[in-house]
Parts: sequence; C-alpha cells; structure tokens
Amino acid sequence: MSFMRVAFLLAAMTGLFLTVGYMIGGAGGMVLAFLVALGMNGFAYWNSDKVVLSMHGAKQVSEREAPEFVGLVRDLARRADLPMPKVYIINTAQPNAFATGRNPQNAAVAATTGLLNMMSREEVAGVMAHELGHVKHRDTLTMTITATIAGAIGMLANFAFFFGGNRDNPLGIVGALLVAILAPIAAMIVQMAISRHNEYNADAEGARIAGNPEWLASALEKLERGSRSIDNHAAERNPATAHLFIVNPLHAHKHDSLFSTHPSTANRVRALRSMAAHGGTGSVSAPTAAGGSGMSASAAASRIPSTGGASRRRRGPWG
Repeated sequence: MSFMRVAFLLAAMTGLFLTVGYMIGGAGGMVLAFLVALGMNGFAYWNSDKVVLSMHGAKQVSEREAPEFVGLVRDLARRADLPMPKVYIINTAQPNAFATGRNPQNAAVAATTGLLNMMSREEVAGVMAHELGHVKHRDTLTMTITATIAGAIGMLANFAFFFGGNRDNPLGIVGALLVAILAPIAAMIVQMAISRHNEYNADAEGARIAGNPEWLASALEKLERGSRSIDNHAAERNPATAHLFIVNPLHAHKHDSLFSTHPSTANRVRALRSMAAHGGTGSVSAPTAAGGSGMSASAAASRIPSTGGASRRRRGPWG
C-alpha cells in the first residue's frame, strides 16, 4: 500500500507536468514535456547525489578522520542490512542531516557539525538510523525525482504566461494563466504529501534500526529548536533541497509558512514515544539484558554503545 501510494503521487506529478506542456504547446508541447521529463529524471538518477552534496559544501570523511561517527554509521548500516554508505559532514552550526543516492549501493549520509556537536551519541544514532531508513526504503531517489519534476513544472508554468494561448488548448489564454498559477501549487502539494509520508516511515524504521525510539524522539526536539534559531545559509540559497533534511532547514525565516514538506515535529515525537510505549522496536527484538545488569531492553538490543547517564554524556561522537 505504501509503494502504491507513492507511485500514484509520482504519476500525478508526471501527469501534471505533461498537462502544463499541453497547455503551452498542445500535443507537441506535451510530447516535448515528456521528453524533457525523461531527460531530467535520467540526470537526477545518476547525478542528484553529487549535486546536492556539492550545494551544501559536504565533505566526505573516512574512519581515520572521524572514527566514532563513521564507526557508528557502519554499525547502524550493519543492523539495517545495508551496504556501508559514504559519510559526509557539512560545516554549518544548524543541527540537521540528510541522505541521498539512487540506491542503497550508491547511498550517502550527511550530518552537520551542529548536529554532531549538539547531540549525545544516542541521539546521533537515532538521527543517522532515520537517514538509513530513507536509504532502505529508497526514498532518496523518490524525493529527488519529485523535486526535479516540481522544479520543471515551475519553469514550464512561467512559460505558460507567454506561450499558452495555442489553438489546441480548449481554454485558451485563460487556461494557460490558470495552469501557470495553479500548477506550481499542485506540484508543491504532491511533493509535500510524498515527503511527509516518507518521514513518518523513516522515523519508524530508524527507531527499529537504532533499537530505541526515544533516541530519535529526543534528537527531533533538539533539531526543531536548532533549526528555528540557527540559519542554514546553503539551504536558504537552495530551498528546493529542504525536503531532503530530517527537519526543515528553512524554519529560521518561515519560508514554509503556507506549505511544509515536513510533518509536525511534535506529531513525529508523539508517534515515536507511542512506539516506545508499545515495545519500542517493532520487528527488532528487545531481549532482556543478560545478568540483570539494569540496561534497558531496547538499548541492549541496539548494540550501540551507550555513554552512560545524562550527567556523563558526551556531546558529539568524537571520543
């Protein structure tokens, strides 16, 4: 059902793109729009990860350069039964993260220095597990293609103001104007629906991968506060990539006051804590710690080393 819903929304986005092409140039315009869509999706499939990482100044790091962070991602990827993704760090004070790549074999995860410095090790584990959840569900490809088509619809809608009065258009110039105004809004709504659906799924999958829903819930609360008070200048320059992040990086300037590509953080936290209250890890087993050590069942199942009590937690998984 989840796959069918996303497939339907992508089909709706493609249909909207073709409709805009028809309103601009009739049947010929629709064919041209279809060819453009194929070309843009082909480019996005092979190059979107490199483009997005470059936009945000992400630098790839090895286990030698960031041993604890890369080691943590490696352990989470093993738990998720995924190939080891490339690991990047973005030099910005805003806490945030995203995943990209056309498939699990070519995936990359990126975290900001703000996230690594602000979060405990457990919270970083929750965030990166969420991103690996996107990789596992192949959301990264879906979201990239959606963003590409949405951008193309906006571009074509601008052309509709000047070239929309063709004879094949049953509504003439009025129809072209309506398309120019409404098409970008409709594309934004579809993109928003896909992104919100994916975020809830990745939250649940990330909680299962990490082994403790509370880690991600706690991280989301900090991420929300950080994104509202700290600017992410690269994201402000490239708002079309905002939907890739775990929380909206544009909150600081309220760019999403009308439409948001992310569900309410409060609702996400509530869902995660409800998940914890009903067993915590879903399909991931949570056995009782051996020897009655007092360790929580979900932490025991996670195998992510804990840094101890709150008073002894380190900030940033750097050792």
